[in-house]
Amino acid sequence: MREKLLQWIDKYKIIAIVRGAEPGQCFRVAEALYCGGIRLMEITYDQKRPESWQETADAIGALSREYAGKMFVGAGTVTSTKLVEMTAEAGGSFIISPDADADVIHRTRELELVSMPGALTPTEIKAAHEAGADLVKIFPIGVLGPAYLKAVRAPLSHIKMTAVGGVNEKNLCDFLEAGACGAGIGGNLVNRRWIENGELDKITAVAEELVRVVENYKQRR
Repeated sequence: MREKLLQWIDKYKIIAIVRGAEPGQCFRVAEALYCGGIRLMEITYDQKRPESWQETADAIGALSREYAGKMFVGAGTVTSTKLVEMTAEAGGSFIISPDADADVIHRTRELELVSMPGALTPTEIKAAHEAGADLVKIFPIGVLGPAYLKAVRAPLSHIKMTAVGGVNEKNLCDFLEAGACGAGIGGNLVNRRWIENGELDKITAVAEELVRVVENYKQRR
């Protein structure tokens, strides 16, 4: 499963970040994303509401079963080994963190999930890689832009990096050109107002546009 997931990240490149949605809403969001061509979905843990973590893990597990073979579902905002273990037990496929906690990375790899910790500086990126990260999430990249990613990748080109934070359909290609192997896209794709208003067709439309950007980029390579 790990190898297939890594291949899918290289192929599809877009990880949809679902943040703040209720577990029941996640199923409708997943359908909208899937219809738009998204094949990788991250559901985040709310660090302000530990009482909601089990519900989040359950939603990750239920969606992983519902979309088995069609979409990989994993966890985001994973800040402890406890959340890694909850995700693994539920059936999630990958772990994404805002930081590069070595214990979280090690536990993720021990449980045979794909590890994508967050980092920003060259020192953090290299440390995450050496701790066992499969890919390193450069976050928050939006405030620094593609030029920063390109500069960081120059001496660290052996490390696979994803771009997260401020990525949208207008700048996605720039980040891919700068060397990102993929991108995590949250509010610019999974807009909470659209979810609350039942405007899931808008999520599908943006997903389709992002997929077109990826396909156009791949055709030029």
